[in-house]
Amino acid sequence: MKREVWLDFLRVTACFLVMTVHSTEPFYLGGEGTLVQSSADAFWVSVFEGLARCCVPLFVMISGYLQLPLHHSTGEFFRRRAIRIVVPMVIWTVVYALVWGHPVANFKGLLLNFNYAAGHLWFVYMLLGLYLIMPVLSPWLEKVSRKELGLYLALWSLTLFIPYVRSVAGGLAPIIYARDGLPAPALFPLWGEASWNPFGLFYYVSGFVGYLLLGVYVRRFVPSGRLVRVLGWTFFLVGFIFTCFGFLQQICEGGYFPVEGSVEVAVNWECAIAFCGFPVALTALGLVLVFRPIAVPEDSGFYKYIIQPLAEAGYGMYLMHMLILGPVAGWLHGMWSTPVVILATAAISFVASGLIAVLVRHIPVVGKWIIG
Repeated sequence: MKREVWLDFLRVTACFLVMTVHSTEPFYLGGEGTLVQSSADAFWVSVFEGLARCCVPLFVMISGYLQLPLHHSTGEFFRRRAIRIVVPMVIWTVVYALVWGHPVANFKGLLLNFNYAAGHLWFVYMLLGLYLIMPVLSPWLEKVSRKELGLYLALWSLTLFIPYVRSVAGGLAPIIYARDGLPAPALFPLWGEASWNPFGLFYYVSGFVGYLLLGVYVRRFVPSGRLVRVLGWTFFLVGFIFTCFGFLQQICEGGYFPVEGSVEVAVNWECAIAFCGFPVALTALGLVLVFRPIAVPEDSGFYKYIIQPLAEAGYGMYLMHMLILGPVAGWLHGMWSTPVVILATAAISFVASGLIAVLVRHIPVVGKWIIG
C-alpha cells in the first residue's frame, strides 16, 4: 500500500501535541490534586490545551483512515496488532512499574489495569478496545454509502455534547477519584441509564469509535484542495476558541487565585476539554483537513530522514515520553515564564524521546518489539 506522506506529518504533529498537553499539567495539577497559581497560568494552560487537546482523536482518526475496512483477515489483523501494539505496551508497562511508585504494589495491579503512575497508558487500552470492534465494523464499511455513514456520524456528533449535558445536570464533578486513584462512578444518568443499567441510548454509538468512522469518511468522501483546507482552518479555530475559553471559564469561575482543591476539581474542569466533546472533535477534524493536501516527495530529505523515522517510531515515543517529560518539567518549572516552560518541556521531551525511539527501533531483531 502506497505510503500516505501527509499522515506521517500529522502523526508526528500529534506526538508533539501529546507532549504539549502533558507539559501543561504541572500548571493546574498539583498540591492536593488541583493547583493554579495565577490568572496568567490559567490563561496559558487554557491556550495550550485548546491547541493540543485534539492529539488523541487524531491518532484514532489516523487508525480509521488507514485500517478500515480491514486489509487482512481478522486473525492476521489481531496478530499484527499484537506485535505492533501489545508487546511494546507490556514492555513499557513493566518499565514504569519498576521505575515509578512501589514496584510490588504496581505489579499486583497490572492484571486489572495500567499503573496509575503512568496514566498516559490509558490510551493503549482504549485503542485495543477499538481494535476488538474493527472486524465487526469492517464488512459494513466495505459497502456503506456516503449518506449512511454521514447519518451515523451525525448521530455520533450529538453524543459529543453529552459531557456538557451531564455536567450541567449533575452539578458537581461527573467523576470522583478515591485515594487509590480509582474512579468511582458518580455520573448523572441520561436517556435510559440507571444504577442497574449503564448502557443508555447512545452508549453504542458514542466515544472514540466515532473518530474511526470519521477517518474513513474523510478518506472516502472528502476531497482534498484549497477550499477544504480553508474549511479545516475554520473548524480548527472555532474548536480552539470554544475549548480554550471553555476551560478558562471553568478555572476562573471562583474569581480568585491561587485555585486549590482536590483532584475532583480538575476533573470537573476537564469536561470543557473532553476528548469526545464537540470542540475537541472540531479541532481534530480541522487539522486533518489542513494536513491532507500536504504533498512532499517520499525521497525528500526532510521527509525521509526526519518525518518518516519519527512517524514510524511514534508509538514508542508515546510509550516512553513520560519518563523524560516528568524530570524535564520538574527541572524547568519556575525557570521562565509559563508559556516558555510549557513549550520548552514539550520540545525537549519530543526531541529526546524521538531520538531514543528511532535509535532503539533500529536495533536488529528486538528494536521493533520495544518501540512498535
